[in-house]
Amino acid sequence: MTEQNYSSMRTAMVESQLRTSDVDDQRVIAAMAHVAREDFVPAERRAMTYVDRPIPLAGGRALNPPLVTGRLLKEAQLVQGDKVLLIGAATGYSAALLTALGAQVTAVEEEDGAEIAVPGVTVVRGSLKAGAAAGGPYDVLFIDGAVEEVPAALVQQLADGARVVTGIVERGVTRLCSGRVVSGVLGLASLADLEMVVLPGFAAPERFVF
Repeated sequence: MTEQNYSSMRTAMVESQLRTSDVDDQRVIAAMAHVAREDFVPAERRAMTYVDRPIPLAGGRALNPPLVTGRLLKEAQLVQGDKVLLIGAATGYSAALLTALGAQVTAVEEEDGAEIAVPGVTVVRGSLKAGAAAGGPYDVLFIDGAVEEVPAALVQQLADGARVVTGIVERGVTRLCSGRVVSGVLGLASLADLEMVVLPGFAAPERFVF
């Protein structure tokens, strides 16, 4: 497939997936129209690059659909210079977009995760739920997928007033959520039910029921 084909598909993604589905931040639209998503998709999966479905990766992981990425970026309300803690960086697509939007990105991915080569991004290998405390406090927590709950260890790495965007798994349904940290406490609001990639290692602890 040629560069021109990918460019045409990228334009179609913006017009048919983003603009029609509440991604109305012009900075986000411009970034997603510019960053070549195909560069972050395994060669054998590139025909799926701009389809609004998760793209399988090695090790049972997957890239979120473009609409999910766009909604997360919109709700993050990024401003120039924001320090962003990106959890579940996968191949680096979201990291590239965050950087294009002027963020300083620390991207956390598992030890055996995909190669991430995005200029200016600090990559930390290790447990996703452990984050990267050394780079904090962060202005934004960007969890690139759905989790059962946001670990306290991640919340503790955020500045007061920090924004949080994530997916939350509730009874098998994945929901886009956003919120803020105030005095060390995270409050989240559910925004929409979306098909999101579920990240490993974030199961909520079992609670005793009488």
